[in-house]
Amino acid sequence: MRIIKKIALVLTIIGALNWGLVGLFNVNLVTTLIKSSLINNIIYIVIGVASLISIAYFFEEKMTLED
Repeated sequence: MRIIKKIALVLTIIGALNWGLVGLFNVNLVTTLIKSSLINNIIYIVIGVASLISIAYFFEEKMTLED
C-alpha cells in the first residue's frame, strides 16, 4: 500500500505542476503532449483519484500523530 501512496503523491504533484503551467503561461502540458481527448480525460481522472488518495493519506497521518 505504501507504493500506491507514493505514486498518488507523484501524480498529484504532476497535476499541480500542470495547473501551475496553465495559470502562469496558459500552457496545458497534457493536451500539448497527448492529442487524444479520451486519453486526456483518462489522465485527468487518474490524477483526480490520486489526489483523493493523497488527501486520505494526509488525514491518516494527522490522526496517527494525535494518538
